[in-house]
Amino acid sequence: MPPRGCRCLQGGADATKGVQTPPGWAQTAPGVGGATEGDGDAGVPGAGSIAKRLSSVGAENTEENRRWYRQLLFTADQRVDPCIGGVILFHETLYQKADDGRPFPAVIRAKGGLVGIKNGIVPIVEPEILPDGDHDLKRCQYVTEKVLAAVYKALSDHHVYLEGTLLKPNMVTAGHACPKKYSPEEIAMATVTALRRTVPPAVPGITFLSGGQSEEEASLNLNAINRCPLARPWALTFSYGRALQASALRTWAGKRDNTKAAQEEYVKRALVRGDARGHAGPGGTPRHGDMGPGRTRRRGDVDLGRT
Repeated sequence: MPPRGCRCLQGGADATKGVQTPPGWAQTAPGVGGATEGDGDAGVPGAGSIAKRLSSVGAENTEENRRWYRQLLFTADQRVDPCIGGVILFHETLYQKADDGRPFPAVIRAKGGLVGIKNGIVPIVEPEILPDGDHDLKRCQYVTEKVLAAVYKALSDHHVYLEGTLLKPNMVTAGHACPKKYSPEEIAMATVTALRRTVPPAVPGITFLSGGQSEEEASLNLNAINRCPLARPWALTFSYGRALQASALRTWAGKRDNTKAAQEEYVKRALVRGDARGHAGPGGTPRHGDMGPGRTRRRGDVDLGRT
C-alpha cells in the first residue's frame, strides 16, 4: 500500500507503473483545480466545506446551488483552459450534470482537462504542513524537509513509480501567528531549498497548495518560486481551491444573474495563477508565456506544534 495522505487523479494507467502524467505536462505545467468540497460530513447536511463557503456569501446549501456553482467554474470560457490541466472532484460532483445534460466529468474532459477523485492513493501525494501556530520560516522549512524525506523514503520502500506521480505540498511559510513577516523571495528560497534537499528529480511536477494564503499572496509566492535562482528539475505550478475561487464565489453570491461576472473573476484569477507559474520552467529555464486558517484538518496534515 502507498503512504497515507495521498490523492488520486485519473489518467491512462499501466499495471506496473501506475497512473501517468499527461504528455508534455512538465513543459506546460498547468495548474490543478480543487472542486472537492463535500455537501456534508458523514451524511450530516451543512457539515462540508462547500456549505461554509456558500454560507459565507449568503447562499443556501442546496444541491442545486452546489451544482450551479460548480457549473459556473467548469464552463468558464476557453481562456482558462491552458491554466487548469485537471480537476479533483468530490463524489457528488461526478454525478452532477451541466444544463445541457453533460456530466461534469465530460464537460471538463471536453476542455482538455483530466478528472480525478480523492481516493487515498497515489499519484498525487499530498503531505501538508499546517500553517497554524507562530513558527517562523526556518522552523517550517526544517519540518517540511523532515516530512518530505520520510514520504519519499516510504514511496521508495513501496516501489512507487515516481515518474507517474505529482507532489502536492505546502509552500514553506511562517505560521499565521508568527510576528515576523517574510517576503515572497524569502519564502521562495526556503521552499525551493527544502524541495531540492528531498524531492527526487524523477518527480515530473509539484503542484503547491495555497495553505491559507490570500489570493494575492498565493500568486506572488508562486511567481517568486518560479523566479528563484536555484536549479529546479520539476515543473512548479499550483493546486488551489479557495485561493483560485474566492473572488468568483463572492461575485456570484448565490445569484444566477451574477454568473457571467463570477466567471470573468474566475478566469482573471486563473490567468494570474497561470502567469505566476509560467515565468520559468524546470531547472530555471526561462519560459514565455483555499483552505483558510479555520479549515478542517485532513489525514496527512502535520501540526508543527506536535512535531
